[in-house]
Amino acid sequence: MPKIRTLIVDDEPLARRGIRAQLDEEADIEIVSECRNGLEAVAAIEEQSPDLVFLDVQMPELDGFGVLEAVGVDLMPVVIFVTAYDQYALRAFEVHALDYLLKPVDAERFASALQRARKQIEHHNVQDLNQRLQSFLDDVQAKQKFTERLVIKSSGRIFFLNVQEIDWIEAADNYVRLHVGRDSHLLRETMNHLEKRLDPDRFLRVHRSRIINLRQIKELQPLFRGEYDIMLQDGTRLESGRGYRDKLQKLFSGS
Repeated sequence: MPKIRTLIVDDEPLARRGIRAQLDEEADIEIVSECRNGLEAVAAIEEQSPDLVFLDVQMPELDGFGVLEAVGVDLMPVVIFVTAYDQYALRAFEVHALDYLLKPVDAERFASALQRARKQIEHHNVQDLNQRLQSFLDDVQAKQKFTERLVIKSSGRIFFLNVQEIDWIEAADNYVRLHVGRDSHLLRETMNHLEKRLDPDRFLRVHRSRIINLRQIKELQPLFRGEYDIMLQDGTRLESGRGYRDKLQKLFSGS
């Protein structure tokens, strides 16, 4: 029987050693890598495609929720979250039936979580897990402030993009394309989901496939049947959709 390829992600060396020590007792586990932060975790998950990941929730720069967002829940392996006590997080894990371990990790709880992970991997029950992870991530994001930065993967590197740097956004199949000056970046995200994450005082959806940074609008010209020609500061011209007329008329009138 093939071994369960496992990734340990935690910014605390002692916590990583503790998980490794317990996994070393399991004959069917192969530890493929250890990661010290969320950025390393994203790269390791994409490069090594592990079956199971022990994922710390509280990490600097990119936390466990950011890892889910950057990788995409449909590409995530089976996840066991590791966390210090946080009342909201524990309730969220339980509501969405996701496994978690409290620091310091209890051996009995560890064995129970690992056994459930084995069953999920053995029965290839990943689709159900993905649905629960997406629901969990939506729940977490709904309770947070509007997004201030996005995690971008480009040319083999991972970096953060402050949302105020974005000029405009367009739909691109299963992605969105973020236009930043002369550059553009693809982000695996839907327009509807991204719109909810952006501050409406900064960004306005003007078309089913376009969102604009309000600070980049230089001029609005009414066209026919309620559409507008929108000119940005850099000279880019975009046309609005008829269904977004009321939003633009409010902006145009200054109300």
